[in-house]
Amino acid sequence: MSTILGLDIGTEFVKAVMAKPGKKGNLEIIGIGKAKQKDGNMHAGAIADIPAVISTCEQALIQVEDKVGERADQVVVGIAGELVKGNTTTVHYTRKNPNKPISEAEMNDIIKKVQLKSGEVAKKMVALETGNDNIEVRLINSAIVSLTIDGYKVMNPVGFKGSDVAILIYTAFAPLIHVAAIEKVCAELNLDLLAVAVEPFAVCRACLGDDPDSSFSGIVMDIGGGTTDIAVVDDGGVEGTKMFSIGGRSFTHQIAEALGCDFDTAEEKKLQFDTGELDDREKAKIETAISKNISVWLTGVEVALEEFESFGSLPRNVMLCGGGASLSTIQETLATSDWFENLPFSRRPVIHLIDIAELPNFITKDFELDHSFATALGLLRVGTDTLAGAPPENKLKAKLAKLLQN
Repeated sequence: MSTILGLDIGTEFVKAVMAKPGKKGNLEIIGIGKAKQKDGNMHAGAIADIPAVISTCEQALIQVEDKVGERADQVVVGIAGELVKGNTTTVHYTRKNPNKPISEAEMNDIIKKVQLKSGEVAKKMVALETGNDNIEVRLINSAIVSLTIDGYKVMNPVGFKGSDVAILIYTAFAPLIHVAAIEKVCAELNLDLLAVAVEPFAVCRACLGDDPDSSFSGIVMDIGGGTTDIAVVDDGGVEGTKMFSIGGRSFTHQIAEALGCDFDTAEEKKLQFDTGELDDREKAKIETAISKNISVWLTGVEVALEEFESFGSLPRNVMLCGGGASLSTIQETLATSDWFENLPFSRRPVIHLIDIAELPNFITKDFELDHSFATALGLLRVGTDTLAGAPPENKLKAKLAKLLQN
């Protein structure tokens, strides 16, 4: 298998990571690049200025190619924003001949029907939020959460008999205009686009690794410059993703207003606030500005997680990634405040930054990568899923890897 590039086109930075797939599902990181975006390149997590984004991506790619000495064969690009809709749907399917074993062809037909239904729901949601009934959406990612036959949970339905098939499936759709912008960027960069992946879904894939039987559970909060993307994973299955348009830039704008300075200066002050380099007067002003914004951000988190109440108790393991997660106040507030009390947690959640070294199946010995690179690594994992297809000996989660469509 040849090289893959994960391209995380964020509001603040473009991050590019090249990897070489190895044995046992491992991914060896062989090159990284990072370039700062200009103001106006992105809006609410989506590409707003295609030529400018292409220019920034080129800067990141040059860094990778200088290290590796070659271009990547294929690329996986992340997509985010409030209009990206990731939902989990349960569909009951009554089989006409319950005494006939379920075939792969029949299973694929059931899944296509679920995807079609989910797409109609996503299109209605986007139309309602934008006031435009004509916006087209495209299926980005799809993954099985669980499946039962006549009330009996199975991992691989092929060969089973039964009447009622209940399938819980995660699907994510994005407006076609956003996907087309990514396709245009890749075409101009002469990159072969393997897949587009919803960013929090990709981070979950990084956490799950190559094990189709993983029992990993947790909540991923990817705090970027323009958006916060949240995903819930239970027993190795992605239950859903939610996004809202408050990220690290919102905190910086509040600081700029409080200090009466420009955005770039405010960004420097925000970093100095965490390193303890400010005098007491500036520190107090920044603390007030951050506290105003963090209450609004927490409301967004609560509203997003309320969508998962129907699944029962939420996982206590809350993992943070993205550049915005570096703000210590966010970590401290999640760890110590009562934001979780109206949500279905059994106990106080455990908050921590994603440790890249603990992500399974990644070999990063030549590079020091922090939590802000988790999304790019997740995109690489989606790429290997897409290339691998469905080995016949694996169980359902691996067998249906082809559902990661582009």
